[in-house]
Amino acid sequence: MVITMSFLKIINEIVMREDTCMQHLRRMEDRVVLLTGGGGGIARGVARAFADEGASMILTDIFPGGMEKTKAELEKDFGTDVVICVADGSNEDQVKAAIEKGVEHFGKLNVLINSAQTSASGLTLVEHTQADFDKAIYSGLYATFFYMKHAFPYLKESHGSVINFASGAGISGKPGQSSYAAAKEGIRGLSRVAANEWGPYDINVNVVLPLVMTDKLAQWGQENPEMFKKNLDEIPLGRYGDAQKDIGKVCVFLASYDAKYITGDTLFIQGGVGMKP
Repeated sequence: MVITMSFLKIINEIVMREDTCMQHLRRMEDRVVLLTGGGGGIARGVARAFADEGASMILTDIFPGGMEKTKAELEKDFGTDVVICVADGSNEDQVKAAIEKGVEHFGKLNVLINSAQTSASGLTLVEHTQADFDKAIYSGLYATFFYMKHAFPYLKESHGSVINFASGAGISGKPGQSSYAAAKEGIRGLSRVAANEWGPYDINVNVVLPLVMTDKLAQWGQENPEMFKKNLDEIPLGRYGDAQKDIGKVCVFLASYDAKYITGDTLFIQGGVGMKP
């Protein structure tokens, strides 16, 4: 019995030591992340990945409902400190106010992730009106510009990171996505310029191109099973990405100290679709 109890004591000490080590290994511990479009499903998955790694979160979106759901999830599942800010990304004053609100609460900003975007998808180029085109440019390109511009002083102080979301639609020129593709390719150009200008301040700026399973995609797949299977067969890894496990974890890596020597790059998180030589 003495031997058994001693053995159990040793095992418990090892487990406690491993738990402590795992806590120290959390890559976003004591770091503050601002995520735009924080009420959306993809952004919620990304937020969960960062929360799981110990980050505090500033969520911004034009609508409060989705953000409140994300906030509740993060608080319940990870005990995350979350600040939500209702802001229209196309409005520079609202963007500036959202950043200041988050920084006032946490005292700093380490990571900026621009994921928010709306567009008139499905319209051909000639069917687009100026209003349709403006929707994509203002919600995506302008919003990314405003958030980067006003986050810069805080990222400079923290030697932080920027992760901007682009799209394979811009790379491949997907039909029916002219305004969306234009906005996303504009974001890639903006990101490369920032990578050069902000490199001396030890701020790295990168772009991700995700291919993600969403509720809308799942519904479309049920309605169009043959087309869904055809699209799925074109993905070398044979599946759509998971917002938290696949997209979010890559973003965590890009925001971590392990990726500080990567900047101005575009990472395809698409299961092999769009692979380059």
